[in-house]
Amino acid sequence: MALSRRKMIGLVGGGVVLAATASAGGFLATRRPSRALAPWSAAGSYAEPRMNALSYAILAPNPHNRQPWVAELLGDDQLIIHRDRTLNLPDTDPFDRQLTIGMGCFLELLRMAANEHGYALETDLFPQGDDGPVAAIKFAEGGTKDPLFAHVFNRHTNRNAYEDRPVEADAQAALSEYSTIKSGQDDVTALRTLTWEAMEIEMTTHHVWMESVDLTRFGKAEIEANPDGISLRGPFLESLMLVGMLTREGQADSSSAEFEQGLGSIRTSMLATNTYCVITTNGNTRVDQINAGRDWLRLHLAATEHGLSMQPLSQALQEYPEMAAHYARVDEMLAAPRETVQMLGRVGYAPMIGPSPRWPLETRLANA
Repeated sequence: MALSRRKMIGLVGGGVVLAATASAGGFLATRRPSRALAPWSAAGSYAEPRMNALSYAILAPNPHNRQPWVAELLGDDQLIIHRDRTLNLPDTDPFDRQLTIGMGCFLELLRMAANEHGYALETDLFPQGDDGPVAAIKFAEGGTKDPLFAHVFNRHTNRNAYEDRPVEADAQAALSEYSTIKSGQDDVTALRTLTWEAMEIEMTTHHVWMESVDLTRFGKAEIEANPDGISLRGPFLESLMLVGMLTREGQADSSSAEFEQGLGSIRTSMLATNTYCVITTNGNTRVDQINAGRDWLRLHLAATEHGLSMQPLSQALQEYPEMAAHYARVDEMLAAPRETVQMLGRVGYAPMIGPSPRWPLETRLANA
């Protein structure tokens, strides 16, 4: 049933949601998807060095939380890393650029975890060409510990509104090691407009938006059945689900009050941004994309070290026809000649949030 905006506000204000929450209090108190979050506590618990490093690597950020990595263990010291192409995002990422960046995040966290536990990695990227495995890796004793590794368990993508204050100068300097920081008023104003317009295009382009809707997991049961994609969870959101005010059908219908509410909420959060970060490369090969992912992972860990939150704003970088004008504007605003903008994100201060779901490591092995 579609609810008008006024009716929805009336239901919330009149206590229907609160009453539903109270009557189902025991149910809502158990809504943490513990099984889907278990890989975060399992990381580092494996005796086998490759498995131990992989248990951290699967915590890496990745587009739509698709977790497309597959690891093949060979012999006593080798790994072949594949990307599962059945998890592609053909509408939002038609050339697999963002998914490849996600694989770069995975490989960087794998390296850091191996180094932390006394192993160095010899990595050969795309040993059989772009259409083959992503990497062939050999473990050897050695490696230098990376201080950023200490922040792995606190690194989470935060899509909420950020505080209305600038990022401190020392933090901006640290983030500048991995990205270009945009915090001047003119840049911020232009990027607020550009990123929000791009998000609105994504949400109102039906075939593109449905890719996200189809990958949304509504509540604990769906999340634990498929601990990937976009998760909607927690007592408040699940109370809305209980009374039919948050549904897959409502999110898919751009004429619904539910969709309108979601659009407004996302806009409020996105515009509450005072600093942006940009990663560019001199080319746009698969190796360039992997390296951009490595930098994004390190950038996010550095931000976490400085008490900052981050969120990628990839909409304007998506390469489907309806986004072409905004893609060109990003290139004009942020790239030097012959450069490619690989990542654009927002950074700022916000309360810490929890982790996102993950498939268990054993499900990501080719020869388990």
